[in-house]
Amino acid sequence: MPRKDASPIAASPAADRISLGWREWVGVPGLGIGSIKAKLDSGARSSSLHVEAIETFHEGGVLQVRFRVRLRRKLERYALCTAPVLDRRRVTDSGGHRSERWFIATELELAGRRFATEMNLTDRGAMLFPLLLGRSTIAGRFRIDPALSYTCPRPARAPTGHSPIRA
Repeated sequence: MPRKDASPIAASPAADRISLGWREWVGVPGLGIGSIKAKLDSGARSSSLHVEAIETFHEGGVLQVRFRVRLRRKLERYALCTAPVLDRRRVTDSGGHRSERWFIATELELAGRRFATEMNLTDRGAMLFPLLLGRSTIAGRFRIDPALSYTCPRPARAPTGHSPIRA
C-alpha cells in the first residue's frame, strides 16, 4: 500500500509505464503536426517547442498565439499554428537564463498514446531537437532509458485537416 504522502506518480507501478529512449518522434495533433523530433529530458520541468514568427491576438475575447513550427531542420517546411494562450510564465533555461514564455495546452501523440499537456513556446533554433519533453509531460506516463533512441513508430505525417506549407 502506498504511503499517504506518496505522489500519484510514485504510487503508479513502473511496470505500467512504457520505456522510451532519450529521443523520440512525437506527434502534436493539437497543432496539426504529424511528427517532430523530440528530446526527452527529465531534468527539465516543462516542455518547450521551437517556434518562429510568434504573435498574439484576441479572438472572441480570448488571447491567442499564432506561430510557425519548422517541421524539418534542413527543409523549408513549416506548420502554421494557432492556440489559445494558457499562461505567460518565467522560465529558467539550462544555462540559468530567465525569460518570459507563452504557455499553451495541446494534445501529443507518443508511443501510441494521446494525451493533453502544456508546453512553452520559445526559440530553440540553436538546439538539435525542436521539441523538448520535460518531466511534467513524461512523469507517470513513461520511463526514459538513456541507452535507447527512437523506440516507437513514427506518428502519421499529417493529421486530417492539416497540411504543412513551404515557406
